[in-house]
Amino acid sequence: MSDASQRAAALRILAALDLTDLSDDADEAGLDRLCERALTSHGPVAAVCVWPRFVGRAAKALAGSGVRIATVANFPLGAGDVAAVLDEVDSALSEGADEIDLVIAWRALRAGAPEPTIALLDAVREATAGRPLKAILETGELATPALIAQASRLALDAGADFLKTSTGKTRISATPAAARVMLETIAASGLPAGFKASGGVRTLADATVYLDLTRDILGAAATAPERFRIGASGLLDALLAALDAPAA
Repeated sequence: MSDASQRAAALRILAALDLTDLSDDADEAGLDRLCERALTSHGPVAAVCVWPRFVGRAAKALAGSGVRIATVANFPLGAGDVAAVLDEVDSALSEGADEIDLVIAWRALRAGAPEPTIALLDAVREATAGRPLKAILETGELATPALIAQASRLALDAGADFLKTSTGKTRISATPAAARVMLETIAASGLPAGFKASGGVRTLADATVYLDLTRDILGAAATAPERFRIGASGLLDALLAALDAPAA
């Protein structure tokens, strides 16, 4: 990849980055640093993705910046009941969350029971009407293309705005193979849904794989932040290094 192509990819990915801190030891000082880093000299990231307890603080820190506040629900295990998850979602929205990243009931789906995933998605879709809903499929645990495609279809049928690969908390997170299944399912649906790769995306080369897959399968317009995201914590440093490097 030429220097110019590398810079162009880095800029596109920066604008689509969900800068994330879902670490177990996340604290307010770390959140404040995250929000500061979200506003780079090359432009803002798309969103910060934080634990629900930090949504209000993040919303105040980034008010008026254009950076969206994303948070997680039913995270990371995907094992909560619908009522508890709705309480979590309602609280996050009241604190200022713009986007909800929801872990589906993937264990039940893997066991052959799609109903819990359908019920959860339907309930959270209703609760988040008008706000982006990203369905986290946990593709490393679903494992097979057939299950990943089924989870993708269920999420799209329920009105999810994005399909997201993973929580980043399991042994296998985002993979190009899983991403291809998800993107092809979106393409087959004819819906204007988006794709988010999350978990293990650490370098510009890693992220560019997903950018290229999205462009090749859904078209160049689908690589805008409205339909393409990368969820990561360490990727920002790699993007800034590429953008700040002197031209050859």
